[in-house]
Amino acid sequence: MTVLFIFLSTIICQPSSFYYNNLIEIQMEQVPSLQQQLLDAGVHFGHLKKKWNPKMLPYIFAEKKGIHIIDLNKTVDHLQEAAAAMKQIAKSGKKIMFVATKKQAKEIVSECANRVNMPFATERWLGGMLTNFNTVRKSVKKMQSIDKMLSETGAAENLTKKERLTLSRDKDKMEKVLGGIAQLGRLPAALFIVDIGHEHIALAEAKRLGITTFGMVDTNCDPNKVDFAIPANDDATKSIAIITNYITAAIAEGLQERQQSKDEDVEEVDNEAEKKAARLQAEAEAESGRGRGERAAHGTNQPKRRVPGGASRRPAGGGGQGGPRR
Repeated sequence: MTVLFIFLSTIICQPSSFYYNNLIEIQMEQVPSLQQQLLDAGVHFGHLKKKWNPKMLPYIFAEKKGIHIIDLNKTVDHLQEAAAAMKQIAKSGKKIMFVATKKQAKEIVSECANRVNMPFATERWLGGMLTNFNTVRKSVKKMQSIDKMLSETGAAENLTKKERLTLSRDKDKMEKVLGGIAQLGRLPAALFIVDIGHEHIALAEAKRLGITTFGMVDTNCDPNKVDFAIPANDDATKSIAIITNYITAAIAEGLQERQQSKDEDVEEVDNEAEKKAARLQAEAEAESGRGRGERAAHGTNQPKRRVPGGASRRPAGGGGQGGPRR
């Protein structure tokens, strides 16, 4: 009983900052770090040792049961670097295209791309989607024209049932492949690729056009093929989801900062316009006041007008200097 009393008195005598600091430490322990989240998602699992690429050696932490383990410290560093670069690209107003045609990555990548209104390719990478962009853009316009034709009641009624069915099938087929780039009016500024080995055609086209590339690189790929390599497991769904969501959050932050800067610019323009209008109005009022003063002064100093036929006029029968002629 005495021991319990001493313990309680010790706790009561502690300052309030003691409880606050302990509460902060408990909250920080409850929130897992980024490295812990990557570990829980299985980002550190690589491929079998016999399938490894020797250029991935700097990113490999160890080997366990014939499987390479990726160093998550390197993953965190490269992920933050790539996220910062994507944030700047999004802040500048340019487009970042998401590419992932693997079955386990399709839904995740398309959802994240739609969240930030970015183009994506998740069904099949058409050869020349970047290098032959003008032709691909014509196909997109054709898809949009078919969609417009089917949506209009007047145009659809003039078609037969077979024609409508054929157009609907063509539209669905094109929508499946080209739906992600329907709003892409020009070449993207960067590509985010899941599994650069699987998407080697997209990577080659981007390199040919000088487009910046970001990619998830597993132990069986060459990290030197992309500008920003993120060493991670590119086969597990959880691993793809956590990396893609982190990248998407960075892009969304860049877009938000861009919108804020636009709003500030609009406010500055409005303020300048108001100041200019007020200055012009003040100058106009001063000019009108000065004009009224000049007219008033001119009116007081003006001589009287001579009225024709007045007293100054010579009488008809009056005598002049020489008098009347005789």
